[in-house]
Amino acid sequence: MNKIKRIGILTGGGDAPGLNGVIRAVVKTAENNYNLEVIGFLDGFKGMVTNNYRRLGKKDVSGILHRGGTILGTSNRDNPFRFAVEENGNKVYRDVSDLALQNLVALGIDVLIVIGGDGTLAIADELSQKGLKVVGVPKTIDNDLSATDVTFGFNTAVTTATEALDKLHTTAESHHRVMILEVMGRYGGWIALHAGLAGGADCILIPEIPYDLKKVKEKIEARRAAGKLFSIIVVAEGAIEKEGELVVAHRVEESTDPLRLGGVGAVIADKLATLTGLETRVTVLGHLQRGGSPTCYDRILSTRFGVKAVELAVKGPWPQMVALKGQEVIGVPMSHAVKELHKVDPQGELVKAAQAVGISFGG
Repeated sequence: MNKIKRIGILTGGGDAPGLNGVIRAVVKTAENNYNLEVIGFLDGFKGMVTNNYRRLGKKDVSGILHRGGTILGTSNRDNPFRFAVEENGNKVYRDVSDLALQNLVALGIDVLIVIGGDGTLAIADELSQKGLKVVGVPKTIDNDLSATDVTFGFNTAVTTATEALDKLHTTAESHHRVMILEVMGRYGGWIALHAGLAGGADCILIPEIPYDLKKVKEKIEARRAAGKLFSIIVVAEGAIEKEGELVVAHRVEESTDPLRLGGVGAVIADKLATLTGLETRVTVLGHLQRGGSPTCYDRILSTRFGVKAVELAVKGPWPQMVALKGQEVIGVPMSHAVKELHKVDPQGELVKAAQAVGISFGG
């Protein structure tokens, strides 16, 4: 066992329910079981570069398990290998990774625990190649990291989307409308698929299955012929029409993924209204999926991840990422976590189950 005395921790990328659960578990496990000090960097990698941090003890993490967000703050724009600085009144990008690593050495940090999605963990993996001992914790509501079966935050996001569908059902049925719910997920359809199944959607449109709106129209008309005068459609923000392109809301150049998806629901609503002649409305959940208290599942999973992260930090080898495989939380090589996105299998059991109960994917 390596002699680790002080560990650092940061949260990067978009926020997700359960981040505070990981922080709490890391601090409590570090103090209770290994007599380690914990330093928390503020606002993700930006805190490493600017040396902005706080010491974390058990009193600092008391009562935060049920809270959404992160007490450390986060950022999805600050990459130490491409850090935005102002020179002569102009924004330029510089590699300040050496400065960030020097700050860690000065603080006596032996291992850094990085909580984030694919972009954040890719940066952590790159830092490890410069000699930093790193442990990753997978965080994303999108559930799109390939090395773990589930990421914390996903269950809460699906629960929020399902609750929205329950509410949309009543107004859709009352007004005989087509109601579209646009959910997050980036290039994966996990939130849309799970929420659509749980919320009784009639159509689920996901990136992995390019859709044809004529097929969606056929589903709506078949329902009306059967006396069902309303329809519910769930669409993932990364869904693509056959022969079409991603719908992009805007770009953030300093981000690890500059594309900000959004607006596909409105595009589909306009086209469907023209095709069907029916009143079609769209609801965009947006950041509601990231907010609020984590579900019981995410509180437990984030706690398990935090406990395992400290164990990996102490025992090595590095770099590793915490992962859920089956019912067990294990460590996997960091490179496995960032090499590819975890996407919905169009021929998988979940898709087939949805199709078996009559849900259309527009394909």
